[in-house]
Amino acid sequence: MPNIDRRIVFILVALAVIIPMLLSINLTVSLSEPTLKFYTYVETLPAGSTIMVAFDYGPSSLAELNPMAKALLKQCFDRDIRVIGITLVVDALTLANALIQEVAAEKGAVEGEDYVFLGFRPGAVQVILGMGTDIASVYDTDYNGTAIGEIPMMQDITNYDQIDLLVDFASSDTVESWIIYANVQYDQKIAAGVTGVIIAQMFPYLQTGQLVGLLSGILGAAEYEN
Repeated sequence: MPNIDRRIVFILVALAVIIPMLLSINLTVSLSEPTLKFYTYVETLPAGSTIMVAFDYGPSSLAELNPMAKALLKQCFDRDIRVIGITLVVDALTLANALIQEVAAEKGAVEGEDYVFLGFRPGAVQVILGMGTDIASVYDTDYNGTAIGEIPMMQDITNYDQIDLLVDFASSDTVESWIIYANVQYDQKIAAGVTGVIIAQMFPYLQTGQLVGLLSGILGAAEYEN
């Protein structure tokens, strides 16, 4: 085998790294049917609608779920759809609030009018069922400590009857809880974005119509952003 000057090898490696960085390469991501259903459902909601977003994941699932949550928030604020953020996972409190604030600042959304983050309350089942009757009975204040009655956008929102869609971004079994206690009990429309490891168990709910749309991990986020 002939000896090759190491400098030539280094130059070739450098070119292999630099050239793709200089070229504008657009990779087309095709939309899967579950992602398209999710996007279309949100896109067809009229301005002034309300979506409740449950950030049910911790830091370990940030890479998979934060991008899809961010894409949804942007879509909502662009379409003047109000967002109520909550979480059933205490580890999500800080990251969920930070994400909402980041996107709201980027889109010029006003806290209390365009969005509110209610935060966390213990007892997932009790929280889900309680909001079916009266959200204020579960969340008497938002994450910042502001009384629900003092938040402008909450004046005409009492329970699931005023929520046009509930979206759960989840890394565990919270999607099933939302389906059992919000969809079955109160006929709440639900969509979900989940990590890749639990996507298989979500498809039956999509097939039965208990989920109106579904995003799967990093691929789902890429599709939705597309």
